[in-house]
Amino acid sequence: MSGGAAMAVDWEALVARAREAAARAYAPYSRFTVGAALLGADGRVYAGCNVENASYGLCLCAERNALFHAVACGCRAFAALAIAAPRPSPPCGACRQALAEFCGPTLEVAMASLAPGAAPTRAFLGDLFPDPFTC
Repeated sequence: MSGGAAMAVDWEALVARAREAAARAYAPYSRFTVGAALLGADGRVYAGCNVENASYGLCLCAERNALFHAVACGCRAFAALAIAAPRPSPPCGACRQALAEFCGPTLEVAMASLAPGAAPTRAFLGDLFPDPFTC
């Protein structure tokens, strides 16, 4: 499964995991803490947060952190992604490209604010990133 509807998604729980991850972010420069929770086709949730560095090119976004964590754990298929940030925010371009490599256009992405109870917006990766680079 590369993303999409085959697996039931508990969006409330997935967004809660993203908010928990955001609380662990290291963002002393931007003060824009982000958490991501990626639901694997194996049913496990892989969390990540943004980690900044004084050398900005070395920063790692929450979405890629979660994706790379999943890949390091052996997961290669995904059902859903939740992102929590100070305001609902889509993945950056680099994260969209990395997600496209593993998840495909049918991955549903929930974008939530850090405020509990605020309803997230949802979109498919293919709508957020219609033309990913391929070899």
